[in-house]
Amino acid sequence: MIGTGIFRPRTLRIASACIFSLPALGQTQEQPQPEEELAKQLSNPVADLVSIPLQFNWENDVGSDEELRFVLNFQPVVPFSLSENWNFIGRLILPIVSQPALTPGGEAEFGTSDIVLSGFFSPTGSGGPIWGVGPVFGLPTTTDPVLGTGKWQVGPTAVVLKQTGPWTYGALVNHLWSFADTGDIERDDVSKSFVQPFLAFTTGTAVTYSINAESTYDWEVESGEKWTAPINVSISKVTRLGPFPFSIAGGGGYFVAHPEIGPEWKLRSVFTLILPRGK
Repeated sequence: MIGTGIFRPRTLRIASACIFSLPALGQTQEQPQPEEELAKQLSNPVADLVSIPLQFNWENDVGSDEELRFVLNFQPVVPFSLSENWNFIGRLILPIVSQPALTPGGEAEFGTSDIVLSGFFSPTGSGGPIWGVGPVFGLPTTTDPVLGTGKWQVGPTAVVLKQTGPWTYGALVNHLWSFADTGDIERDDVSKSFVQPFLAFTTGTAVTYSINAESTYDWEVESGEKWTAPINVSISKVTRLGPFPFSIAGGGGYFVAHPEIGPEWKLRSVFTLILPRGK
């Protein structure tokens, strides 16, 4: 879970390591889980669920001409049972970006940004706070210097949360440092922190109301450009198509802090396919 820099280095960032509508434990067809339980699990980034979320973002007032940027985050989540007491939850986030010109005379860009790959070692026991820790990697998978950092990155990630009745609350954090370039062109170093506090309330009809802050702090840019901090609200619903469960969500966000050419507000929709997982 947690942030990856894309777009023009040292100027504009997108916090994609942190996308929240993350899924949890998948169901088997023999023992289907109630929609309410699945909805609560979707609020848990380290729950034992195989899922494929597609997150659509329309970010407004981007660049010198205050235009629209579109970001599609493809972010599958796959848990692995290491033992009776431990799981390992792997997450991959691949942003696909359609971006307007950031400066006068610039060009619009389309392509993939850097992949963020994270993994959480999480105990399976219950009775206390739910937590997970592990590594996070930034993979420079784009050849467009505007859409990616051009750097290999690595760092730690962690999440802690509590689920009490219909409530889920907690926080996810990570930090990425660059350690190598992808080619002959020298690019700016990467050192950025991501913090995502979240709060969710799930009703008996499998509707979830959520609020979170996907805050990224870039340690390498000049003062006044360091924070990108949207406050997001959303409503999601778990339902079924025949025997197959899925979640649909919609919402929006306002950037309480952003770089000069960064977005000021956004709309978001999410479709999450929940897949069976054998026990």
